[in-house]
Amino acid sequence: MTAGNGNANTKKTILEGDPLAAMAEEFGIPVYTDLTSFRLSKERYRQVPYSFAKKHAIIPIEERENSVLVAVADPLNMAPLEELRFLLQSDIDIAYCPREKILITIHECYNTEDGAASQLIANLIDKKDDGRDGEVETYDLLDQGRQQSPIVQLLNLILTEAIQQGASDIHFEPSEAGMRVRYRIDGVLQNRHAPALEYQVQLLTRVKVMAKLDIAEHRLPQDGRIKLRMGGREIDFRVSTVPIAGGERIVLRILDKGNVLLGFDKIGMLPAALEQFKRLTSLPEGIVLVTGPTGSGKTTTLYSAIYEMANDEINIMTIEDPVEYNLKGIAQIGVHHKIKLDFATGLRHILRQDPDVIMVGEIRDKETAEIAIQAALTGHLVLSTLHTNDAPSAITRLVDMGIEPYLLSSCIVGVLAQRLVRRICPECKSGYQPTDRELQSLGIKRETLNQGLLYKGKGCGHCYNTGFKGRQGVYELMPVSNAITKQIVTSPDSIEMRRVALEQGMVSLLGHGAELVKNGDTTVAEVLRVARGIEEQG
Repeated sequence: MTAGNGNANTKKTILEGDPLAAMAEEFGIPVYTDLTSFRLSKERYRQVPYSFAKKHAIIPIEERENSVLVAVADPLNMAPLEELRFLLQSDIDIAYCPREKILITIHECYNTEDGAASQLIANLIDKKDDGRDGEVETYDLLDQGRQQSPIVQLLNLILTEAIQQGASDIHFEPSEAGMRVRYRIDGVLQNRHAPALEYQVQLLTRVKVMAKLDIAEHRLPQDGRIKLRMGGREIDFRVSTVPIAGGERIVLRILDKGNVLLGFDKIGMLPAALEQFKRLTSLPEGIVLVTGPTGSGKTTTLYSAIYEMANDEINIMTIEDPVEYNLKGIAQIGVHHKIKLDFATGLRHILRQDPDVIMVGEIRDKETAEIAIQAALTGHLVLSTLHTNDAPSAITRLVDMGIEPYLLSSCIVGVLAQRLVRRICPECKSGYQPTDRELQSLGIKRETLNQGLLYKGKGCGHCYNTGFKGRQGVYELMPVSNAITKQIVTSPDSIEMRRVALEQGMVSLLGHGAELVKNGDTTVAEVLRVARGIEEQG
């Protein structure tokens, strides 16, 4: 076996920058720059507890004829090697690998519990649990200790499985017939598990204990938060409980910081719209609004804008409900209704902090809108969101709140409407001949298609038989031009404003969706699902 996976120059660099590697080389111990080429059976490394492997940065990587090759981060620490020899019931050979590489491999090896929750539910049929819960603390989901009760193990496996599958929410839905557990993946709920009725109360109680909620209160809604680790990732869960006829319904919103990709190059706008949006968010003053329904990615778009403009020369402050992700170097304030810290109050105090850019999580009322407008008129760039179907409707909504049209025409610089569509799974993607009705629904001409084909996913194990994997933004950007300004003052009617915007060259949500369909990124049905009800004018 050679002492390294990289070339001689890579190995030389490793040795020069790592005294432990140089020491291992001196003692004739193989040195590896990474462990990606090694694969050991699950049964073998499962003999080593996750907590032990993580604590000592040690993991078996290769089965040999009379021994097991083990990667270690400290070749001179002999104590864990003796314990590992006992755990594996085998002689061991050691190889050196940097600690961070070993920890990555440990996480990948132990993060493979697909189907484990279903298996545990099946096993629970023949077991009884006393329902006792120990002290709750921030712990690692991958550390499945033997001291855990079956209910604790089951919940941990459900949380782990949901994170692995990219779910944004977990729904625990009790009824008189039993509980249903569903995951929201790529914006669509999917059935996953059905624990027996006798475990319903214990499972929901465990969630409430972890979220530090009142387990004796079943009549009132409650909100809480759970903070967990999964290997090297920190993951927060927002917990909401509501009483229903069949018991207590609990929904967990997963806030996985490791999955957040910020930056304009990550959000998927058309090049022309992206350039316009960059120009709008680089202005020294004005209001930029992002609109769309709940779960359409508005906050991620605003975070991406802040991420791009953040530097040491400007002061960026936010007021959010709640603060979903912490952004480095940004002052973020969370709304707290119990102490009467709402958007309007927070925004009023932010203005006394000498900000350059202000992000308001949502404009919900006239008071917040008025303060945001005053901030824009006094030389601040304000970013915020509204819940409207399309870009022109944002102006109409603000007028309905009681804001004078002449104020909106002088301070709003642009409105971005957006949706999220599911991407076709690349593993089972296949072409087909579309019908005339499909093409007409998005205004696509058959001669513009590549070989006359559109695409869809057949469904496979990679996408859990949905035909989709991941999501893509669909955008409609309306810069407030002179023509739009004139229309706002004359008549802030959303239909007329939409007509003017389209004449000015605005690409609609359905127009962007049609481009994605032609490129084979998504399907006609997906675009119509998220953009239905939006009238196409002009």
